[in-house]
Amino acid sequence: MLRRVWASSQFGLVVVIVLLGTVLTLFAGSHVDPRSGVEVNNFLNSYTLIQAATDASFFAIMAVGATIVIVSGGIDLSVGSVYALAGVLSAMALRNMGTSDPFFIVIAGAGLAVAIGVACGFVNGLMVVGLNVHPFIITLGTMWILRGLAFVTSHAESILLPQAVTQFAKASLGLAASLYPVPMLVMLAVTICGAIYLSRTVMGRHILAVGGNQEASRFAGLRINRIKIGVFVVSGLTAGIAAFMGASFYGSASCADATGYELYVIASAVVGGASLSGGKGSAINAMLGAVLIVLIRQSIRTLHFDQNYEWIIIGCAVIVAVVLDQASARFGAKRLAQMAGVRT
Repeated sequence: MLRRVWASSQFGLVVVIVLLGTVLTLFAGSHVDPRSGVEVNNFLNSYTLIQAATDASFFAIMAVGATIVIVSGGIDLSVGSVYALAGVLSAMALRNMGTSDPFFIVIAGAGLAVAIGVACGFVNGLMVVGLNVHPFIITLGTMWILRGLAFVTSHAESILLPQAVTQFAKASLGLAASLYPVPMLVMLAVTICGAIYLSRTVMGRHILAVGGNQEASRFAGLRINRIKIGVFVVSGLTAGIAAFMGASFYGSASCADATGYELYVIASAVVGGASLSGGKGSAINAMLGAVLIVLIRQSIRTLHFDQNYEWIIIGCAVIVAVVLDQASARFGAKRLAQMAGVRT
């Protein structure tokens, strides 16, 4: 049992997160809670931990979908723009909706955001397959196109959402009034669904096969084009979910939302061990990668470091993760070759 835990792909990430959390706990200092009069650690308290999870949730949700694209051998740079467009269009639709039923408003808002995200993902996949152009180029183009559409349709205005969706996203669920666990719970639900989809379903195994060896998968009879379109649809789906949760939590949507999120999303997937060459990745690792990145940002603020170093540190983390992944792949290949030599 212990050997399986030690060998799991999540073990290293969890250890790093725990170590970083321990450092923050030790050096963050403490303050006196004005309500209870009890001394509270500046990091190790329910408010800071749930806030960190909330900060991670919006791009961790997208990281799950982006990881599935990366596993297939592709990449999606448009997730931040899909988030912005889905948030803006769904907010505009809700603003013009002539109903006050909170349940219907929440369902309609979520459905619209998800539908827009899925449509954007489908267009991305269709262009990648139909034009036979690398996903990097296609999604780089749609990143600008979708962001521009969000700008034009919203007239660069911030669009307020109905109070019903904000109350949904900020429901305390029995916790203290200042604790909002809904985004974190949605992140966990999406991660679990992504993990099951990628590792426990036939479609997930087909995605791993295509990313590992596309030509072998083609000869095996897999429908490569359908799989490629499907992974972008999943990426759009998760971007739509994240857009609804983000816009609902903050109470508004604008064309500038999620600017730069594609970098955090890809960084989360890569730090989580997803191979940019395809065939390797995990939804759980992507979520842990997002949490780790948020903790790095949190440590810079909590320990009063210059925030200008945030990008430098995250960039170094991405490079180190890729180097370690390549070193692990070379070590694994060498070990297999040695075992094959011994058997012969």
